[in-house]
Parts: sequence; structure tokens; C-alpha cells
Amino acid sequence: MNLRNWQQEIIDRYPSIIKQHNKFILKAPTGAGKTVLASELIERFYKNKKIIVLCHRLVLLEQLEKALKEKHIVRKLTVSDTGPAFEDYDVLLSTNMRAKNVLSDAIPKADLIIVDEAHRVSPNGRGYKKIIDAFNTQGKKTAQFLGLTASPERRTGDQRDQLNLAFDTIIDCANIEDLIKEGVLVKPVYRSHFVHDLDLDKIDISSGDFPVTALAPAIIKSSMIDYAIWSYKEERSKLSSNPISAWFCADISVAEATLEIIQNAGINAAIVTAATPIKERMKLLAQHEEGNIEAMVSVGVLAEGWDNPHCNIIVHLRPTLSKVLWGQSVGRGLRSAPGKDRCIVIDVSSNWSTFGPVEKLEWSLWSHRKSYMQFMNRFNWIGQQQDDETDNEIYLLCKNELPNGTRCSLMYKKEMYENDACPICNTYAAIDIYKEQKLDTSLNENKLHNLFFERIPTIYSEMNLSIWNSLGQTAWKTAEPKEQVFLVFCLAFQKVSADATQSESEYWDIALATEAHIRGYLVENKIQIIKQDDFNLSYIADGMFSGKKIGALKANYGISLCGEVFENHGKAECERKYQKAIKIAERVSMIGCSSQDNLPYFNASEHLASL
Repeated sequence: MNLRNWQQEIIDRYPSIIKQHNKFILKAPTGAGKTVLASELIERFYKNKKIIVLCHRLVLLEQLEKALKEKHIVRKLTVSDTGPAFEDYDVLLSTNMRAKNVLSDAIPKADLIIVDEAHRVSPNGRGYKKIIDAFNTQGKKTAQFLGLTASPERRTGDQRDQLNLAFDTIIDCANIEDLIKEGVLVKPVYRSHFVHDLDLDKIDISSGDFPVTALAPAIIKSSMIDYAIWSYKEERSKLSSNPISAWFCADISVAEATLEIIQNAGINAAIVTAATPIKERMKLLAQHEEGNIEAMVSVGVLAEGWDNPHCNIIVHLRPTLSKVLWGQSVGRGLRSAPGKDRCIVIDVSSNWSTFGPVEKLEWSLWSHRKSYMQFMNRFNWIGQQQDDETDNEIYLLCKNELPNGTRCSLMYKKEMYENDACPICNTYAAIDIYKEQKLDTSLNENKLHNLFFERIPTIYSEMNLSIWNSLGQTAWKTAEPKEQVFLVFCLAFQKVSADATQSESEYWDIALATEAHIRGYLVENKIQIIKQDDFNLSYIADGMFSGKKIGALKANYGISLCGEVFENHGKAECERKYQKAIKIAERVSMIGCSSQDNLPYFNASEHLASL
């Protein structure tokens, strides 16, 4: 088999990978060829050995069975199966909820367990928890637990349900931009409109995302679908090949309204949802791949496990706070095919301006309570680009009024087009999004970073250290909640390792070990930190100025801790410590700290009992 460059690199590295890790994720973009890699790994390293392949949906089982049975003896587990595992077959395919007795028998015998769409693994959930526990306690010492996903992150604040509790590390196999250069994927071209009459501000997001029961009526009430069909009709006419599109909707009511408008435009379209029977769904998707159905409108079924390389337009009608959902859905259009040189991404949900282009997404193994809150600002990513002082990028929002009475509302980068005219309506009626939305009203990480590295060494050089170094106990005992956040950051900067890390898992192992150390110090000294609703960077900045929020005692004590680090470490080491310290301070602030802490990496009762 002719392997792609990244696949061959992983094959070559695999012996060293499994020598270091037995639970790991292989991360590669949608369409990169993860299933092919899995089959090749089995063929080369697990010939005649026992393999379990797990996924969370039946349609994915069908696809995996088709891909693997060409080279391997495969058995797809059914709900009614009984008896010993691996009789007359080597590869067992299953969801985590099927024939649990057979699966329980298979885990201790398995040499490899592969989990497809591994971001779905819930270490504290009903299905995967038992599997993970069984692998850890009964599995072969030489066996591997391998995850495959394009988006290794779970959208949860539950500290007992973090992805890092299932896997030791992430092996970053390939990124989208490299695969575009190699021709494996095609370039995404974004057309993003800000739908000004879509009101999301009043929707309760305590669940971690916009609930569809409130989101769907807001979408239908707005002009979002009108923007989508207007954009679509324009973009399909520009393609050199036949348009084949996938439309991602919030729920069935939005999907049905969208389907009606598409069909009224004379475009052949169909709809698939989770309720569509599998045989009917597969028939419709086959017609879509053949080009007999141009527009496939979906609810919750195309974001994972669906592959149509001919799809050249993605239409996103699902505002979300989930970076995973955004990345997975757009990635479905990036597969290469003959005559296809790009994929048009029409986003009327403000997901592009919230998360950024999918090829720029960054992932994290750990999240904290309300980590999704930053995405409530639907211009979150645009604000971050403006705040990068080394290479700031300005984005414009076209406010030109169209003949139908709506605004153009295209978002585009300044200096991309002649005279900064809108590429859609060819007028200049744009405003600077950053200034208009007042995205710079609160301190951001880039500004704090520059402030910290400028101020700390200067202030520290002028301090009388004999005074401030001895006042730590007093500073903590008298600190108000805002001052506690500042002191946690300073302590984290002092204590966390400056060593470079080679993986996401190693990064978090170091950060969480320091967080546990800080929590130990706090509970030992009976210092409680109340959960915050937001992590306010201005508290840290204020401490560097002895401002209104952080008193002089706390400010100077904290600076004395940080300044000592600058004296004993190089710039690169301080940079690594700073990045971890910000994350630690944010987590302690958002999770809180008390003698009741019971976290995977710190149990307050056990810590106190050990003193």
C-alpha cells in the first residue's frame, strides 16, 4: 500500500511510541486517512493478535467493518452475542454499549484497543469508564489503548471526565495546512456573515452550549437561512465543477425550513437526521456522493464518520460554543477529489469569528468549569488577532445595505482586497470589528504577557526584598478574592517547572502537579478560594501597578516571587513558566479551592491526613 507521508512517519515511529506510552491518541485532521493508518498498524504490528475497535455509532461500525475486513478476519459484535471473545476472528468491532459480557471477556485478551472518534471517550461515563478501568486493571501489560480523532478535546467542566484521564499523551500526526500542501486536503475558503438579527444573548448556556430548544426558534426568526441561501446561490455559480454541499443545522425545524428554501430555489436537496433509518440514510448519502442530490441538509449525523470527497461547499447554520463541532463539521468538506481545488465554507453562525479557521484551531486535554464562556463573544478569534502586537490583523464587517433591505455583513480581513472594498458587494461600507465591538475594553492575554515581562524585572530591581519576602503568610491571610487570584498566579509562576514539554499530556502533568502543590498549601493554611464566574486578567495586571484591586502588601509580595524567577531563569524558561502559570491561576479561580477538594490530581482530605 502506498502510504501518505504522515502515515509512513507514524509507522516508522510506532515502535518508539509504544515503548513510551500504552494509552495515547493519534491526532490527524478529518480526511487525512486515520482508518487506513489503523489498518496498516494492525497489519504490521499486530498480525494474528487480538484487536478491539470501538466507536460510538452504528454507522461508523459499518464503515470500519468495510475498511478492515479486506485484510483482517473481522467480527462485528451484535447486541445478542454471547460466549467467549475472539473465536475464529482477530478483530472485534463494537460500540461500547454492545454485548457487554463479550466485550468484558475481550479486553483482558486484547493486544490493542482502538477507539475511533476518541474525543467521545468519557472517562466517567457509563460505557467507557468500565472499559478504561478494565484495561487498566485486567489488560495485558504489553497492550495499547489507542485513540483516533481530529479534535482531542472534551467540552466538559467535570474534572473527573477529562480526556487526559483516558490517555497518556497525544501524538500530533499531521496538520491541515501541511496536508493541503501535499494535496491530501483542499484549502477551505471562508465566507462568513455576521447575522445581525440573530439574538443569542438571552439564551441560557449553563449546559455548555446553546440548547436547541431555544436556539432553533431564534434561527428561524432571524435572517440566517436567507443569508445562507443567498451566499450559496452566489458561490455555487462560481464553481468550475458541480456543486455538492452539506448543510449543518441545529434541529429538525431549522433543517426543514432550510430544505424548503433550497428546493424553492430549484436545487435538488434531501434531509438526513439521527432518526433517519440507516438503510435510507446510506441510500441518500450515496445519491449525494454520486451528485444526484446536490444539497444534503443534516441534523447531528454528518459531523462525524461521513465521507464524501466531492463535497465542495459546507454551509454552517449551527451557532455553537463547541470548537469540536465546528472543526469536525468543516473538516468534512476538505477531502481532495479530482477537479476539486477548494472547499467553500459559508458560515452564517459566527463560528468562524468565534473559533477561527479550522486549520488554526488549538486543542487542550483539560478544561475547567465555564471554559466555554469565552466563546459567548462571537468575535472572540477576531479580537485575538487584533491583540497580537507582533502581527496584528484587522478584520472588517461590511454594513452595506442590499436591495432586499438586509446588510451585506461579510467579515473579511483588511488589506486583502483593493481599497478594502467588500469582495461580495464591491462597496466600502465596512467598520473595524475590533473597535466597533469594543473588543479591547478588557485586558487580554497578549497585553498581559507584554505587561508582565516589562514590569516585573523593573519593579523587582527596585524592591527591598528583606521586607517583602517574609510577608507571605500575612499576604495570604488578609487577601480578598481578587487578591487571591493574583497570588495564585505569582505562586504558580514561582513553583511550576520551566522545562520544555514534548506533548500536551506532559504539559498538563506538570501544570496539574503544580496546581496540586498550590492547593495543598492553601488547604494546609485554611485558605479557601470561592469559585469565580470569570477569570479576570485585570486582577493580575493590577497587582503589577499596586492599583485599586490588589493591595500593596499582596502586590509587592507577589512581585517578589516572580522577580526571583527572572533572576534565575532565561527568557525561554520564564516564557514556559508564564504560560503554565496563567492556566493554573485560571483553573484555581474557576474551580475554586477548599478542604472539600476531590479532584483526580488532588484530594484535600488525603493530603491533610498525610501531614
